[in-house]
Amino acid sequence: MDPPQRGRSGMAAEGLSSVALIERDQNGDTLWVWCYPSVTVELRKLLLRKCRLQEEERPLYNFLYGQHRRTWFYITLTRVEGGSSLDKVTHFCVVLTAKDFNPEKYAVFGRILSRIYETHGSPVPMVEAYISVFTKGTCQSEDNGTFLCRDYDQRKAFMSGSVKDVVLQFGMESVILYTALMLKKRIAVYHPKAEVVLEFSRSLPALVWHRQDWSILQPYVHLTPDEIDALKCVSGYIAGFHEAEVGNRSDLYDVFVNLAENTVSISHSAKEALTLGKLHKEIGQLMVQSAEDSDKTESQVIKDICVKTREILSILSSLSQETGDRDRPTLNLEQLRQKKFPPAAENFLMHLAAAEQMLLT
Repeated sequence: MDPPQRGRSGMAAEGLSSVALIERDQNGDTLWVWCYPSVTVELRKLLLRKCRLQEEERPLYNFLYGQHRRTWFYITLTRVEGGSSLDKVTHFCVVLTAKDFNPEKYAVFGRILSRIYETHGSPVPMVEAYISVFTKGTCQSEDNGTFLCRDYDQRKAFMSGSVKDVVLQFGMESVILYTALMLKKRIAVYHPKAEVVLEFSRSLPALVWHRQDWSILQPYVHLTPDEIDALKCVSGYIAGFHEAEVGNRSDLYDVFVNLAENTVSISHSAKEALTLGKLHKEIGQLMVQSAEDSDKTESQVIKDICVKTREILSILSSLSQETGDRDRPTLNLEQLRQKKFPPAAENFLMHLAAAEQMLLT
């Protein structure tokens, strides 16, 4: 069966790629039951691992999500109750893959598909709902409600994390995270509970709101060769782990956030680039003061940080020059040195120019 074509209404789920079903039976066996239209063998193996149904000793979560090689996956778990038509199944997962980051949208859609499957015991009605969302951006739920993709704007997904909580948790050390993100460094986040890692990690890209780039987020990574190889293909990222061994893998991060111990540390190899000075202290104080203001909303805190970011970027712009063969202005390093910034500020601005692709190589 060929995948359907999207309609022209502009309401269709543009990022949606596939839907799959994984089950654990009464014997404890986990099976890849069904998929539409298809996924690669590599992705299928990864999703079987991510759903956790193969690991009886690990806790199960109602909803998990992550990214692998530019494909987002969203996993909704259902524990089968007595009296269901799925009498030989103890748990099943509906897995959606997509090109866009929108956990709230796919959590709701995953629950709708799970309810349909639990009610009918067949994937056929699931396909009908999936195709309806894929082509029209809408479907009816089993509870007579209507699911509409247009209700889940991606900007809302970007704003659903909490920068305030991040800054309140780490105080002045939050500027390390901000600096690492500005310089497009590698951040690893660890906590034994996957949902804690997901909640914290998704907030971090908002510290560099001017980019609005959540593709750097890989919040659910296992220390397996295939996932580590994929991670190492990316120059800068926020990677979330629930395996404590990641703390010993300094080859995977420039900054390590241990949420279980409430610490932030910089790897030896990144200390030069992430040297902090007076400028960073000013940024950190602004972040903390803004986050501690109970009258300020999440968006206002992000705006305060964004205004400071623009001030920093304007310094680079003032020291740059247009070149005919480049899309971006090129930083004049000699002019930067003539400004006689403190060493830490000059170092930061130089590395920031490299991150913003403003340096000739």
